[in-house]
Amino acid sequence: MARIAGVDLPKNERIEIGLTRIFGIGRPASQKILHETGVNPNIRVKDLKDEDLVKIRNIIDRDFKVEGDLRREVAMNVKRLTDIGCYRGVRHRLGLPLRGQRTKTNARTRKGPRKTIMGKKKEA
Repeated sequence: MARIAGVDLPKNERIEIGLTRIFGIGRPASQKILHETGVNPNIRVKDLKDEDLVKIRNIIDRDFKVEGDLRREVAMNVKRLTDIGCYRGVRHRLGLPLRGQRTKTNARTRKGPRKTIMGKKKEA
C-alpha cells in the first residue's frame, strides 16, 4: 500500500483517482502531478514502482500544501473571520450559510434538523 503525505492510497484504484484521497489534491492537481512525473495515470497504485512513488512524493512536498497544513490554514482563516467579527465570521459563529443563500426554507445542511415548536398550530 502506497503512503503519501500520511495517507494510505487504496491499492486497486488508478493512481490518478488514488491521489485525490489526499486532502488538497483534486483531479486537476492529480493530473498535473502525474504529467510532471511522467507516470501513466491508468496504472493501479499497487503496480507503481518505488522510484515513481518517490517522484510523486517530492512534487507534492515541493508544490502543494496538503493534509494537516492545509486544514490548519483553513481553520485559521475561519478563526480570523470570527475574531474580527465580520459578516462571514458572524455567520460561521451562528452556523448559518454565509454566501447569500436563503434561510427561510432550505439551508438544512448548515442549520441541522428542524426543531419543532410545541403548541404552534394554525387556528381554523
